[in-house]
Amino acid sequence: MPILEVSHIRKYFGQTEVLKDISFSLEQGQALSIIGSSGSGKTTLLRCLNFLERPDEGSIRVNGETLFDAGGQKALSESEIRKRRLHFGLVFQAFHLFPQYTALENVMLAKELLAKELPSYKEDKKRIQAEIREQAKELLSQMGLSDRMENYPHQLSGGQCQRVAIARALALSPDILCFDEPTSALDPELTGEVLKVMRELADQNTTMIIVTHEMAFARDVASQVIFMDDGYILEQGDPHQVLEHPKEERTRQFLIRFTNG
Repeated sequence: MPILEVSHIRKYFGQTEVLKDISFSLEQGQALSIIGSSGSGKTTLLRCLNFLERPDEGSIRVNGETLFDAGGQKALSESEIRKRRLHFGLVFQAFHLFPQYTALENVMLAKELLAKELPSYKEDKKRIQAEIREQAKELLSQMGLSDRMENYPHQLSGGQCQRVAIARALALSPDILCFDEPTSALDPELTGEVLKVMRELADQNTTMIIVTHEMAFARDVASQVIFMDDGYILEQGDPHQVLEHPKEERTRQFLIRFTNG
């Protein structure tokens, strides 16, 4: 059974249809790269998966559980949305770290907020907080940031901020880790730092969806590649087929423009 099944997703902003009948599936441990021009719907798709946007049609299933079904689901409460969102960890293009918190506090925050909803939190507060802190330290160490835990975002490079963001996304142990062009705001050296971490996650069989313009990374790491154009999935297949021998003329034109640009 696929870990993720996305079926016939459509999304409208006003009269404009930005996602047009999107369907795909993803197996446990696979990495899916999504490529395409700006405005093709890539980020909107990730936001729909993470419940930051609500699809107008279609369904989303994770591990056989229906998280969303536009055809037969009542409106979800905020608490229900938060619960479903836990299946996905999202790493944004621009980090979105809280500037008033240290790197360690940024990684701890979401899990602390969830822990406060537990009936046993008040009486078990010290133990729970200690466990959350220890896990956050382990994740930051995994990101190569053991000496930067007490730094604030403004004291970190862009690559370091993005690695904090990855640690934060991993803190809640999501089923699927989603990246929205995580290196587009970084210079080449810092891009290499972040891609190294992502390669390590792929080597650990982390299930990932990656919106990216890093074609070499997609070629080397992805299990499958989707090319989106004007809200459609125009082409889908293994990296060699899509990136080296695309079937669609628009895919070929995109790859030529990107390579020459």
